[in-house]
Amino acid sequence: MAKKFVAVCACTMGLAHTFMAAQALEDAAKELGYDAKIETQGADGIQNQLTPEDIASADMIILAVAVKPQGYERFDNYDIYEITMQDAIKNAKGVIREIEEDQANA
Repeated sequence: MAKKFVAVCACTMGLAHTFMAAQALEDAAKELGYDAKIETQGADGIQNQLTPEDIASADMIILAVAVKPQGYERFDNYDIYEITMQDAIKNAKGVIREIEEDQANA
């Protein structure tokens, strides 16, 4: 069974960086063998919204955010990994590997 992660990408303007971060995470997911569902919260509203089932079935939850995302309380009972938009854009694969290592040592 494939590993799965979900992510939310949101920044203040909700334009380029939101979608660059989402694309970088998606590309890293493919490279590392993950199924990924990435919600974007941008100028055009919420796209690809995560369902409670998506969140519950994820091996990791990543919030690549520059602002508090809408619906933050959905993640209250879960371990979340909050990263910067820059980390997602520049080093998505490295971030996922760091989270894997953190989870392995937990």
